[in-house]
Amino acid sequence: MGISTTTTPFLTRVKESEKDKFMQQAVAKAQDAQWDKREASRKELGHWQDWRKLGEQIRQHVIHYLPDYLEEFADNVEKRGGHVFFAQKDTDAVEYITKLAKEKQVQRVVKSKSMVTTEINLDKELLKIPGMKLMETDLAEFILQSDNWDEPTHIVFPTLHKNRDQIQKVFEKLGYDGDNDPTHMARFAREYLRRYFLQADMGITGCNFAIADSGLINLVTNEGNADLTMAIPKTQVVVMGMERLVPSLKEAEVLDNMLSRSAVGQKLTSYCSFSGEQVTGESDGPEDLHVIILDNGRSKALGTPFESILQCIRCGACLNVCPVYRHIGGHGYGSIYPGPLGAVLSPILGGYDQFGDLPFASSLCGACTETCPVRIPLHRLLIKHREVMMDKLKMDKPTTREIMKTVGLGTGTPNLFQMALEFDHMATRMFVSKKPTTVQNLYNHEGHITWAPSIAKGWTDVRDAPRPPKHTENFRRWFQNFEESKEAVRHGK
Repeated sequence: MGISTTTTPFLTRVKESEKDKFMQQAVAKAQDAQWDKREASRKELGHWQDWRKLGEQIRQHVIHYLPDYLEEFADNVEKRGGHVFFAQKDTDAVEYITKLAKEKQVQRVVKSKSMVTTEINLDKELLKIPGMKLMETDLAEFILQSDNWDEPTHIVFPTLHKNRDQIQKVFEKLGYDGDNDPTHMARFAREYLRRYFLQADMGITGCNFAIADSGLINLVTNEGNADLTMAIPKTQVVVMGMERLVPSLKEAEVLDNMLSRSAVGQKLTSYCSFSGEQVTGESDGPEDLHVIILDNGRSKALGTPFESILQCIRCGACLNVCPVYRHIGGHGYGSIYPGPLGAVLSPILGGYDQFGDLPFASSLCGACTETCPVRIPLHRLLIKHREVMMDKLKMDKPTTREIMKTVGLGTGTPNLFQMALEFDHMATRMFVSKKPTTVQNLYNHEGHITWAPSIAKGWTDVRDAPRPPKHTENFRRWFQNFEESKEAVRHGK
């Protein structure tokens, strides 16, 4: 399914999410807790706005010179003995990895958390190989896999929608017989997973940042599972989006610092690793390293108004401040990339036909833009998506073209516009509730519209609209009378 997690229509997903009160409470609690941790961590660093500008400059520089840094990185990986494969599409990446697994007769694969491998549906494709066993080793991803491959709800906290009782029941299917104490369940998971690490033939990871001038892979985690995934199996596969590059360790240090503070409110995650193919004298690490650099639609953003979304460092901070995400959770978006990030990125990778609803799932409050550590103008990109979609809609649907022509004629002709203002109060009478509020009476609305036909129905389905005031409250009429009064005073009348 790629980045799509469901075929259920968007409005149906929203209604289902609205009924999930536990999810809403869990998201609200996590957002509030992360706010405190994130802001304290950023304040401790000091001069956060200057750090944001630096992070933005680093990411924009890389995107601007992306072909050069990709070539430099690939050359340095190969100099260290590794292999690099450029995958244009998700199927190209999957075909390369499955072919490699078959050639090496891999039977056991361990994986660390990776959004990009989820994006290409790698797990389920590998499991089609006869005899293949695959284990997600990130604790949250391990829980989701064990729960019939449940979909993640957050890019940093995938099991945000589950509580300890639900996780206990998942683990009981694996042989756990303890209580719902998180420490006891984590110990069980650690012991369960350790066997897979020791027996694994292949390790697969994502990539937080790829270091261009050294060919090293930078990973940041809090569990150490990525380190074991890199250190024990003889064959390692790294799957990375083509934009996940930094020029050198100096820039990686800056972005790792900002990522940790923005994602989990820590100075630095418990493990921050830089790895490559095992060299002479080293006792661990892969003897055969393969790096897959994935496009999969990312290049469509280059040179467009949406290019800045490629600056994203996948910290999830935008999800943690978003009021829409707080209301519908991750599953409501229908994409592995939820929240403001997903609302911008998903239509680029998957197209408007599949994800065209997401740019409209936003209050445009701008909180996502304000918290982004690399200053991506997320709310402006959502507006741009809407502009593109509206232009496309006007071109594709004759009825929409005619409606827009009529609206343009009416608003562009002063006499017709004035006539509409004179009659809009009367024309909306049949749609007005019979119980106007005191505030609406105060402004002479005489009620509110609870239902409207055609293109206005989407608005009134979820909120009431004030009835247009009587023409006596018309601004144009008031302004005309005001100007006439000023002239009369000026002339002593």
